[in-house]
Amino acid sequence: MGFVSSNNQQHLLSKIATDGGHGENSSYFDGWKAYDSDPYHPTGNPDGVIQMGLAENQLCFDPIEEWVVNNPKASICTAEGAGNFKDTAIFQDYHGLPEFREGVANFMAKVRGDRARFDPDRIVMSGGATGAHEMLVFCLADPGDAFLVPTPYYPGFDRDLRWRTGVQLVPVPCESSNHFKITGAALEAAFRRAKDANIRVKGLLITNPSNPLGTILDKSTMRDILSFITRNNIHLVLDEIYAATVFSQPRYTSIAEIVEQESGSNSINTDLIHIVYSLSKDLGFPGFRVGIVYSYNDAVTSCARKMSSFGLVSTQTQHLLAAMLSDNDFVGKFVAESGKRLAKRHEDFTKGLAQVGIGSLESNAGLFFWMDLRRLLKEPTPEAELALWKVIVHEVKLNISPGVSFHCSEPGWFRVCFANMDDDTMRVALRRIRSFVAKRKGMEGPAKRQCWRSNLQVNLSFRRMDDITMMSPHSPLTSPLVRART
Repeated sequence: MGFVSSNNQQHLLSKIATDGGHGENSSYFDGWKAYDSDPYHPTGNPDGVIQMGLAENQLCFDPIEEWVVNNPKASICTAEGAGNFKDTAIFQDYHGLPEFREGVANFMAKVRGDRARFDPDRIVMSGGATGAHEMLVFCLADPGDAFLVPTPYYPGFDRDLRWRTGVQLVPVPCESSNHFKITGAALEAAFRRAKDANIRVKGLLITNPSNPLGTILDKSTMRDILSFITRNNIHLVLDEIYAATVFSQPRYTSIAEIVEQESGSNSINTDLIHIVYSLSKDLGFPGFRVGIVYSYNDAVTSCARKMSSFGLVSTQTQHLLAAMLSDNDFVGKFVAESGKRLAKRHEDFTKGLAQVGIGSLESNAGLFFWMDLRRLLKEPTPEAELALWKVIVHEVKLNISPGVSFHCSEPGWFRVCFANMDDDTMRVALRRIRSFVAKRKGMEGPAKRQCWRSNLQVNLSFRRMDDITMMSPHSPLTSPLVRART
């Protein structure tokens, strides 16, 4: 029996199946492949690649597991909860279980300090934030339309927003000279460039807290953004999937808080404002595939709910989460404890790196930090950044993500994820990169070090590595080969 050669696939399959639009031809995904082919394990493969390209929160599962044990009725797969099995198994309304939507609305309010309220009737579920983003784009734009996206931005947006929808992404370059903050001038310049190229801009997409920067928007910047989208009559999509990962001051402000403050005024058009949320980062549940679209536009909410039938959350998952997210005592304690653990891990990592002079952008949120290795580049080019990255991945055996994959306009920045490993693995990772940087610095001349000095605010506090509390060497390490690419 013969098979059709790959040369004929173009004729047999659709354009979307053969055009390579998924975006896997990226250094971001290449790092994942390097990890998948040689994953680190403390005993089974101690010289393997350590996964530092995965924005996953594994630091606070013990209180979650405790809640599950203490609330057996929340699961339909226990003796205590089996009485709800039939009704849960046959429920298929794409609005979702009412108690699930109420639980999500409650959780979204609690992690934002109860400074904003969310209407359960506006909660639209989707298969993770990936599905939520695509669903929202289908509602807001047509093929060929564009969204402005400040750089650096999450590489997955090139897939999530573009691959099946046919929309374009127009970068809005942000610079380290002002800590990569979004400015009105940068937004206006990008909008004009698109207009001059006959590209119709339908919206602006912003992540707050930022992935990969780990920073948050201040109220002044948010009001400038609202003025910009209102003036140009384009949509604003706020990705707030890291809302509960803010671990230090200043406090986080959701767009929902500003909408409530401006309620009744004519200063903003709420029909243009939409939030994407999920439980993958704040709770650490990427496997549950819970994504949320929350739009203040009735027509968008209605359309998104109809589209959600292509990517629903299982009712078994909805049933469990309805109980968990409605438990305010659990939610309050979890958010507080998660913040403490994220703060400590961030401090341990950044101060450990600072001992060898590695700086990072000052940040207070997220599951990662934005590391500055500009002075280690042979020259300030994307090619030199990728050359350094290949050494780090294949020789130092750390999968960090290069700034070029995030469309960063300045070579030499790297995203480092810190919450997806135990403390023992963190110590190995720190030892590897500290050793590598010390060797590189030893090869540098004074002239090159002088050349790369910068006035960027960095975390260069120092402390002895002995001060960093580590887990026992016998701590278990969970390191599956396949993860949701985030």
